[in-house]
Amino acid sequence: MSIAFIEIPWRERTVRVEHEFLQPATGVAADAPLLVFLHEGLGSRSMWRDFPQRLCDAVGLPGLVYSRPGYGRSTPRAADERWGLDFMHRQADEVLPALLDALDVSRPVWLFGHSDGGSIALLHAAHHPTRVAGAVVLAPHILVEEFGLVSIRQARTAYETTDLRSRLARHHDDVDSAFWGWNDIWLHPDFPGWTIEAELPAIACPLLAVQGVDDPYGTLEQIRGIARARPSRPGAPTELLELPACGHDPQRDQPAALIAAVTAFIGRHR
Repeated sequence: MSIAFIEIPWRERTVRVEHEFLQPATGVAADAPLLVFLHEGLGSRSMWRDFPQRLCDAVGLPGLVYSRPGYGRSTPRAADERWGLDFMHRQADEVLPALLDALDVSRPVWLFGHSDGGSIALLHAAHHPTRVAGAVVLAPHILVEEFGLVSIRQARTAYETTDLRSRLARHHDDVDSAFWGWNDIWLHPDFPGWTIEAELPAIACPLLAVQGVDDPYGTLEQIRGIARARPSRPGAPTELLELPACGHDPQRDQPAALIAAVTAFIGRHR
């Protein structure tokens, strides 16, 4: 593994970002786009396990996996730092561009985002269309559903009463930074009004949206709403994949089906 750290300016300070570049087993062309992985709300670079490498091998593209500030081995939140309701927008518009610039990534990228990372991918694609060649989003959030908030409340209880905290601590230097940074915002009394539906029409690249039928954090309305807000257009299709017997983590519940679908989608639209 080639895990490294790089410093970027963010929120009026310098933060350290844990990241790893991946190479497919078959090698890549010099002009191949980079596949950037954006983790879930409690995720990190390590929590992807071997899935990014498996996908890079299948599609024949290099990859970049990183932990957002507040997660993994990246700089945790400061003790007095509270994220706002726009925290996913700030990741999409501030952190990701700063990271790509710091790593000298100038060519367009493919985004592969899961859950909160899927929402961040959608926002980045909408706001920085010239930087994004395509996007794949798993279990993204485009609005807040009471259905999903029930599971987030249950996660809070589990964090306080079960071994969830110790299991997450294997992946985060400051596990409380990671958990409360995510949970406090999602359960903020104003967060039910959060939505990114109006921003989706600006996405100009091919888009594949994937949802597990049994996802406890969101209904199929999340990806069906994407297709309504941003229907296919010439050269920039919107495709949906609804996976049966699949929860919130298609990369763990249905990895073979997901890799096959993503490989075919990227192959058609590279």
